[in-house]
Amino acid sequence: MIETVSAAPVPPRGLVGRLAGALLSPQSTYAQLAERPTWAGLMAIVIVMVSAPMAVLMSTSVGQRALLDTQMQAFETFGRTVNAAQYQALQRFAAIAPYTAVANGVVGVPLGVLVVSALVLAIFTGLLGGRATFRQVFAVTTGSWVVLALRVVFSAPLDYVRQTLTSPTNLAAVLPFFEDDTFPARLLGSLDLFLIWWILNLSIGIAVLYKKRTAPVATTLLGVYVVIGLAIAIVRSLLSGA
Repeated sequence: MIETVSAAPVPPRGLVGRLAGALLSPQSTYAQLAERPTWAGLMAIVIVMVSAPMAVLMSTSVGQRALLDTQMQAFETFGRTVNAAQYQALQRFAAIAPYTAVANGVVGVPLGVLVVSALVLAIFTGLLGGRATFRQVFAVTTGSWVVLALRVVFSAPLDYVRQTLTSPTNLAAVLPFFEDDTFPARLLGSLDLFLIWWILNLSIGIAVLYKKRTAPVATTLLGVYVVIGLAIAIVRSLLSGA
């Protein structure tokens, strides 16, 4: 008589395990999140990862000067000049930037997760007839946000050293083959390595939830991202007159 031994159930990941798993083994992590869609702990860690580095950066004179430079460049992009009163207002805003950085994490992260979750649910459940629940989608989307939080943790120290808030992980910075004011440079500057990673990561989660192949989902989402980047590059070129 042959005895069969059933495989022991895999214990659910703890909070640290889900945090690391979202980055290193997203497929198995999201499968467990689909079974047990808990998200509060992950959300809290993501908020801290987004808020703390930027709050520290914005509390320094380097960070505040970089913020002022970014705001001035935004005005110049639209062909506007900043008068003395406007410049003083920008300086006052820079002075409270550490607090706005915290507010951005506390409000912006849950809002971003909510919007993306609603879009995923509307498309894959509403239009395509999938069976995932909002709680499952929200939990997986929260897990994918760990990638975006890691982007802030990675970029903030580099922003301080470089004294600029321009993303150090956009493709123009990684592949500096074109002059800054050219259309190819603007297109590459509109695309970011961490955002590409996030899209791939989220695609894995969507594929797990809706029992689909990852490649078609990722290809579609990356295509949408490239089209958005192309539109941004075109608008920037038109505004600059180039």
